Amino acid sequence: MNYCYKGVEFVNKQHRLMDVVTKESVPPPCDEALGITVTYAKNGIARGLWKVSEKMMNGNGVVMGGFISSAADSMMAYAIASCVQEGQHFASINLHTTFHRPAFIGEIEVEARVERIGKSIGYLVATLVQEGKEIAAATSSVAIR
Repeated sequence: MNYCYKGVEFVNKQHRLMDVVTKESVPPPCDEALGITVTYAKNGIARGLWKVSEKMMNGNGVVMGGFISSAADSMMAYAIASCVQEGQHFASINLHTTFHRPAFIGEIEVEARVERIGKSIGYLVATLVQEGKEIAAATSSVAIR
């Protein structure tokens, strides 16, 4: 299915996230743009490494919070993908991020896990750690169909 927006064509292409984990597929464009790489995803737990670039810095010289939330959201997608059945789809219902300390250019470890999963909704948490210190935590509810 194709979409057009102001003359630019976008292709609605699904990425099988578990194929990304096993290196059978390339990551979705959002992961590539963010610079995040999944290193593990199994049984509701996903881990990854996020390489923060200077393009993600805000005017205060720290990583903009929206990028931090995006990194958490991305890793939570891998966590839920490791739990759903073949043919099921999922989408975030909400995302809440609590910031504990500023983040800077460099590497950030991201871990996400499914806390609870039902027939139609999953509840997830994620933590982001830089240089051994937790910079943020996020929670999300995810619709499953």
